[in-house]
Amino acid sequence: MSVTHRPLATDRRTLLAALAATPLAAHMAHAQPPAAGFVRREGTGFVRNGRPWRHTGANAWYLAWLGADPAGRARLGRELDRLQAMGVRNIRLLAGAEEGPLHASVTPGFIYRDGHVNEALLVGLDHAMAELARRNMTGVLYLTNNWEWSGGMMTLLWYDTGRYLDNNDPAHPWPAFPDAGADFYANTHAVGRFFAWVRTVVGRINTVTGRAYRDDPAILSWQLCNEPRPGVSPAVMARVLPSYYAWIDASAALIRSLDANHLVSLGLEGTIATAGSEEIVLRAHQSIDYLTAHVWPLNWGWVDGKNLAGTWDAGRAKVEDYIATHIRLARSANKPLVIEEFGFPRDGELYDPSVATTFRQQYYRLIYGAAEASLAQGGPVAGTNFWGWNGEARNRRPDHRWHPGDPLMGDPPHEPQGWYGNFDSDMPMITLIRDHAARFATMA
Repeated sequence: MSVTHRPLATDRRTLLAALAATPLAAHMAHAQPPAAGFVRREGTGFVRNGRPWRHTGANAWYLAWLGADPAGRARLGRELDRLQAMGVRNIRLLAGAEEGPLHASVTPGFIYRDGHVNEALLVGLDHAMAELARRNMTGVLYLTNNWEWSGGMMTLLWYDTGRYLDNNDPAHPWPAFPDAGADFYANTHAVGRFFAWVRTVVGRINTVTGRAYRDDPAILSWQLCNEPRPGVSPAVMARVLPSYYAWIDASAALIRSLDANHLVSLGLEGTIATAGSEEIVLRAHQSIDYLTAHVWPLNWGWVDGKNLAGTWDAGRAKVEDYIATHIRLARSANKPLVIEEFGFPRDGELYDPSVATTFRQQYYRLIYGAAEASLAQGGPVAGTNFWGWNGEARNRRPDHRWHPGDPLMGDPPHEPQGWYGNFDSDMPMITLIRDHAARFATMA
């Protein structure tokens, strides 16, 4: 795809003002009369136009990349048509990616080290948002990433320091990458770059619709980051937490100073990201509108992908406990909870769409059942977003790895293609999602 550039201005006064903003000021900026069409928070639920609102959703990080490619825009429409027909009302998509040296990073990105912005990719985001609006769907737009696959915080640090680590580098084993990346929160230059990007996107006028993003009801929330962790090692976490909280509060205040219409979310995985600390989760969400939980049983070692039959029962118990914990935390905070990432492998942890999804179906039923039970009991679960939607994309390579020019899918290019994503041929999964969406949307 063609790439055009324009400069990204970093205003140090904006950075300092945002860092000085208080949660009280953020609350006052957000406490305006609700505008028609926008999703708002009332206690542990969402409302839209005065009526309760909840969603069955999907993750499709790549929609802006489809929209940036004239040949990809037709597919963009087809994929959203498929999701809409399933009852999906919300898409979580990437709205920030940093070009840099990380070996597994998506390219092209939105921003570059020299301060320029990829206008073509922003136009792609415009197309994605216009297509969501046409279908009365909403988007959660996450603005950077804790992980390497879209550049993220490590690349923003590299812009300033010239130093970086690659995730899964044998010379720097886990948790070297997230520990080093956590230096972002206290680096004023890196944070300033992020704030400049926030101002660019939140203050943008959609070139397709002519509507300012701040005035677009198709946005459910601005999300600060995909899975922002305050480090992993205890010593790093203890050192980083003050700057971590300051970054969250300042980022939320900055967004609300630019846009009083939309919710602000954090994108945190939950207690898996805080070494089990519920206190950190609650403090991190003080200036945030709703809680999120991500649930990855295979990644976290709760199941064995090659022995799902033998490990499913134990894994299921851990998932149930994790969800129950975050429902309790959301009640304590008096805020909604969105289970916004949950993924499970195909049988045998194989990747081809011809492989059955027996255990994935059980896993989705577990998540959806918990969401429906919470709603039936007046609980805080207000949305679910499965990971992810592969749609019509197919990877024909024997190693199931992505190469430049291959179609994009819900499994990012650093992962095996077909690992977690659902294809348009996965009829048992599609039926399961559609049935849940119908129930969830109509429950009292």
